[in-house]
Amino acid sequence: MIFELRDLTIGYREGLREKVIAKGLNAKMQGGMLICLVGRNGIGKSTLLRTLSGFQPALSGDMLLDGKSIVSFDKRQMSETISVVLTERADFQNLTVTDVVGMGRMPYTNFWGTLHKEDKQIVADAIAAVGMTAFAQSQMTRLSDGERQKVMIAKAIAQQTPLILLDEPTAFLDYPSKTGIVELLLDLAHKQDKIIFLSTHDLDVAYRLADSIWMMDEKGLSLSVTSEQLLALNFHPV
Repeated sequence: MIFELRDLTIGYREGLREKVIAKGLNAKMQGGMLICLVGRNGIGKSTLLRTLSGFQPALSGDMLLDGKSIVSFDKRQMSETISVVLTERADFQNLTVTDVVGMGRMPYTNFWGTLHKEDKQIVADAIAAVGMTAFAQSQMTRLSDGERQKVMIAKAIAQQTPLILLDEPTAFLDYPSKTGIVELLLDLAHKQDKIIFLSTHDLDVAYRLADSIWMMDEKGLSLSVTSEQLLALNFHPV
């Protein structure tokens, strides 16, 4: 599987005006890889991820999965292709961890969202994968930020898509948990031939574990990041 950005311009439309965040983005992601996106705050990493996920339209250019433009995908096709973990804090009143992770099965269930035996096992496996089995019946409102983030990653795993996009998935975690989550995502990419693309400020974790590091700056995307570029982001590998 190959996901391609072709001369992509990202940004926002404000009435008849366009605010361009980045333009002329060209890149390819291949199945079986964990790719980390780095760059300074405000450079457009979150905007890129929101555009790739279909949450906001590109200003121009295209995004293709195995040569087919995802702009032509309907909502169901998108939900079966791309799962997303964003930084926004969702409001899950009166829902348990199992309820939320079960939402990842919605593209495959009936109108009522009924989970069958196979779906329930997939949900349980996803919860176990992020180390949250003991919290399976806990209310989401009682979890810490880090625990909630793990649940959202489990939901993306349960969705079983070939492409997973994550915006700062380790932002609220302590260092051992950061490493554990990225190791989990790396293993998932390699064993299930998924593309996992995540933005991060945890440069040391990316440096040690990612298959590839991309950097976003004023010039666009750098797909072969040098040690000098990482050092410019105040990263000092040990």
